[in-house]
Amino acid sequence: MTLKDILELMIEKNMSDVFIRTNSLLRGRIATQVEIVHDTKLTADNVDAIVQEMMRNRSMTELKEKKTSEFTLWYRDTWRFRVGIFFQRNTPAIVIRKIDLRIPPFDQLNLPGAVLEKFCTEKRGMILLTGITGSGKSTTIASMVEYINQNYKRHIITIEEPIEFTFEDKKSIVNQRELGADVASYKDALKQFTMHSPDVIYIGNIRDAETCYAAITAAEMGVLVLSTLHTVNAASTIERIINFFPPHQHALILNQLSFLLKGVVSQRLLPRVDVQGLIPAYEVMVLSPSVSRLIRENKTWEIPKYVSTGDVYGMKSFHQCLLELVGGGKVTPQIALEYADKKEELEMELRNKGLL
Repeated sequence: MTLKDILELMIEKNMSDVFIRTNSLLRGRIATQVEIVHDTKLTADNVDAIVQEMMRNRSMTELKEKKTSEFTLWYRDTWRFRVGIFFQRNTPAIVIRKIDLRIPPFDQLNLPGAVLEKFCTEKRGMILLTGITGSGKSTTIASMVEYINQNYKRHIITIEEPIEFTFEDKKSIVNQRELGADVASYKDALKQFTMHSPDVIYIGNIRDAETCYAAITAAEMGVLVLSTLHTVNAASTIERIINFFPPHQHALILNQLSFLLKGVVSQRLLPRVDVQGLIPAYEVMVLSPSVSRLIRENKTWEIPKYVSTGDVYGMKSFHQCLLELVGGGKVTPQIALEYADKKEELEMELRNKGLL
């Protein structure tokens, strides 16, 4: 199989990822399952040829020295693929992720559009999208950036590793910086931002104290910061941020978050039952006065209770979202239970509602 064959197969079968390895059948992720998608074993020559084609304009010496490489590939006009090459058992393995360059609006994502639109009106602060890898965080962020681009006259800077979605200037101007190509690191990009007069900054991922502190500083200085973390809900997001820092700084960081963290949206993608594909289950935390106080007092364990009763602010818990998805016939009760945080509570409520 050639690289073109594999990319075409990904599009045809609506795979999110494909896994390529020597002496192995080609496997792809369809919905949430990794399945065999072609009955031909890939030989060492097949895999080497695919690597050579991908690395045509890149350094093979660097790949051999570092034993890893990450980059993006363009294909046709509407597809981009994120590529990771690494070595296992002294042979190259490849994971390719498909990115649809068409940026969907909020209603097509089955996400709470009114809350996301409200977040986009903020002039300063932090909005965090959280979830495991492959939960749709980047797509939601792209939709938020595009909404701002279409509706407000702002300067937006994205800092990504690598660039996924690309934007055309509309009411806003959007500058996109790729780590390694346009700037050395998140830290360097955030050190430079005061010279670039941004209104909105998208940071691809907050992964350490230095990046986190720079993001908080940007928010304090009047910038709206959008970013992602690999956390499962709002409470764990706040705990992760706090734990980036030594104990003597916790009170300061909590105080800053108590007025800067405008919202957290956590996502999990579930297989649909009504149509083919995936649908997000989500939790939304909005910075209400009560949530602000809980953050300041470091009572994160109380946040879920306020999220589940904060519908007046647009908040919603995973539990409530899963019930809606099952009630609307979009996912099965079994799938909802599989993804629930508190399976016993959800099972009891599904039975009480006659949904199980």
